[in-house]
Amino acid sequence: MRWEDPRIRVVAVAGVTYRPEALPDPSFDPGRRLALVPEPANEHDPNAVGIWNEARTLQVGYVPAAVAPELAGDEQALSLWRPEGGLRVLIAPAHAWIGTPR
Repeated sequence: MRWEDPRIRVVAVAGVTYRPEALPDPSFDPGRRLALVPEPANEHDPNAVGIWNEARTLQVGYVPAAVAPELAGDEQALSLWRPEGGLRVLIAPAHAWIGTPR
């Protein structure tokens, strides 16, 4: 998908196969807010950004390695849909309005 603002992205969560118990959890249902958690001490990738439920009690995976270095660190994330065996997430700037119209 394309938007005029390149900071708005829809990404496939990386690494969901390593956390099969997390994917079906209701905290990742479409429309749920998520936490993006940088992992600068990650031994495999210092640019790694984990994707957690809003309460930060369950990690589902990571922002794809090609996208993570481009993030500013203050973005917000929202679960969009679960294709077979995966999860798609909207990543948008912190100031962007994400919600349901009244």
